Amino acid sequence: MLNFEDDLTPAMSQPPLGGFDAMAPAQAVNQEPIHSSALTGIHDTRRVRAEDKRVINGTVDVNQLVPFKYKWAWEKYLAGCANHWMPQEVNMSRDIATWKDPNGLTEDERRIVMRNLGFFTTADSLAANNIVLGTYRHITAPECRQYLLRQAFEEAIHTHAYQYIVESLGLDEGEVFNMYHEIPSIRDKDEFLIPFIDTLTNPEFRTGTPENDQKLLRSLIVFACIMEGIFFYVGFVQILALGRQNKMTGAAEQYQYILRDESMHLNFGVDLINTIKMENPGLWTAAFREEISGLIKKGVELEYRYAEDTMPRGVLGLNAAQFKEYLRFIANRRCQQIGLDELYPNSTNPFPWMSEMIDLKKEKNFFETRVTEYQTGGALSWD
Repeated sequence: MLNFEDDLTPAMSQPPLGGFDAMAPAQAVNQEPIHSSALTGIHDTRRVRAEDKRVINGTVDVNQLVPFKYKWAWEKYLAGCANHWMPQEVNMSRDIATWKDPNGLTEDERRIVMRNLGFFTTADSLAANNIVLGTYRHITAPECRQYLLRQAFEEAIHTHAYQYIVESLGLDEGEVFNMYHEIPSIRDKDEFLIPFIDTLTNPEFRTGTPENDQKLLRSLIVFACIMEGIFFYVGFVQILALGRQNKMTGAAEQYQYILRDESMHLNFGVDLINTIKMENPGLWTAAFREEISGLIKKGVELEYRYAEDTMPRGVLGLNAAQFKEYLRFIANRRCQQIGLDELYPNSTNPFPWMSEMIDLKKEKNFFETRVTEYQTGGALSWD
């Protein structure tokens, strides 16, 4: 059985390499040293050799996908395609009835649903923008770029899924989508991320120097290990716990598929990070490692505040104290995955059932439980 706290995909089949900018001006091709440019290598008519590829700061033609060097990236791309799903495939009829029933959910359970949607509706948009406008430009391995394109599409599907839940339940769209400005526990997480987005999306930013390469690596770690690897997990536990009690089952089913996708995103990010480290060992200094450990601790602190805000009282058999232990356990896993020492020795997982949530076959739900009169949430009537 797959364990969502562990690396869900095979270890990298190739040692790691380096990054570059896909949207840099064309004249950057002829500059020395070559930094990032979507046109890197386009005037070089020689055939690409796998051994010449680099994840960052590469100089070979990025338009030539093969021969593969980073087979782990291509395998993840294929796995992502195999996991394809769409929100409308999930029937929301029972969720609508539960939400409409004054006794269907407690106030604490409703708070969890609303806060979750408030965070996630914009979080995946932030992730997509970071990929498309930032990360993609600086990666020079076409296999990795291929996966990033798939990941960006999956982030769009996730945003679509949250919108589909909001629409299905008849929620105030303005209230939900603007929570990342209005709710401090959500706003603080997003504001933590913004500087790292701004680094990569700045059109003037180029890799190719130790300082800038560390900036890129830092931002990749923040997004893979903190945003996707820590900031999403309180919400996943809460909504999936509702589903385990046969409440909001449509939303829980969608969160299950999103968890599966995000686990792959996390593990791709970990492989990308470790590859860059291997190809550029000078970036992984003691001072840099200490800085990253501090960022992970800050991420744990922010996510725990979010847990306290979303569930001020115990609900669904969960309480905030359990999440403190859980987040420390998750943070230790993230540290191990990128080669850092554990931050919270002896932490354990209070939610072992979460490991089962990634181990699903979508056909079981989609084709055995879908009703013939299936409609999208927006078409379903409250009357």
